[in-house]
Amino acid sequence: MAMAKTVHDSSTSVTLLEELKAAAEKLGIRVREERLLREVGYRVRSGSCRLRDTEVIFLDRGLPASAQVDVLVEELANRPLDTIYLSPAARALIERGAANRALPHADREAVGG
Repeated sequence: MAMAKTVHDSSTSVTLLEELKAAAEKLGIRVREERLLREVGYRVRSGSCRLRDTEVIFLDRGLPASAQVDVLVEELANRPLDTIYLSPAARALIERGAANRALPHADREAVGG
């Protein structure tokens, strides 16, 4: 998750978070905010998985809103979002996320991602 942290204002982060969660739901992806427990020997982090026939994105409730936005941007970056209205700010974040994912890892670091 090497996304550039572009969202700084907490109210902006919360607004973007709600918008991105709604976009994911419109795509049929369930978004769950959970307290992800960590135990010795493994590392739990936010991200997507499939539970039976349902795709789910888990967001660690302990993360700040800006970090949760980064998770959703990464998960939505290569999804078909053409039919879903997104604010210009949200669409720009997702397009940057898609461009970052398309770059090889070494190039992402050079770009600042």
